Amino acid sequence: MRLTQLTLTGLCFVMLTSVAVAKDKQSQKQVDPQAMMELWKKLAMPGEPHKLFASLAGSWTTTTKEWMEPGKPPAESTGTADMKMLLDGRFLYQEYKSQMMGQPFSGIGIDAYDNLSKKYVTAWIDSMGTGIFMMEGTASTDGKTITMRGSHPEPGGGRMSHRAVWKIVDHNNQTFEMYGSHGHGKEMKFLEITYARKQ
Repeated sequence: MRLTQLTLTGLCFVMLTSVAVAKDKQSQKQVDPQAMMELWKKLAMPGEPHKLFASLAGSWTTTTKEWMEPGKPPAESTGTADMKMLLDGRFLYQEYKSQMMGQPFSGIGIDAYDNLSKKYVTAWIDSMGTGIFMMEGTASTDGKTITMRGSHPEPGGGRMSHRAVWKIVDHNNQTFEMYGSHGHGKEMKFLEITYARKQ
């Protein structure tokens, strides 16, 4: 309820500002506040992508493979993931625990589908950094293969680009793969997580 009030208050401010700007310029069409409010309310409602996210709520076991060097076998580890929906079914929240480079590793992710931009968005934080990693992208026609891209700065300079492929196989299985490239270098797969729902 509080979120709705804040959202509507913010929207009213935006609409009033828009109307003022339109009047000043006189070259823009006047905004119908009621129509704009209805549009925003519609965009705020969870849709089919959010229903698919909701189907992933629950506890999972994970098997992780990490490729640290080309041509060498991956390091493997097991872990857990707990997922739940936030804010009345709008966002998928994940708590992930495993091993990374031989050390305990914890991460938190929030996945969203933005009805306005029609894009999937992920925000990720973990115990190996102090930044927030963001990716966005699109899905296949059935919504079950989501491909996102993002990048982050590297300690020695430059940026590393990422491509993630998240496949929702069925109600009890999903996979997450990460590919990366340094600068204009060749992309390589460096991470694969297989999720199996706890029975």
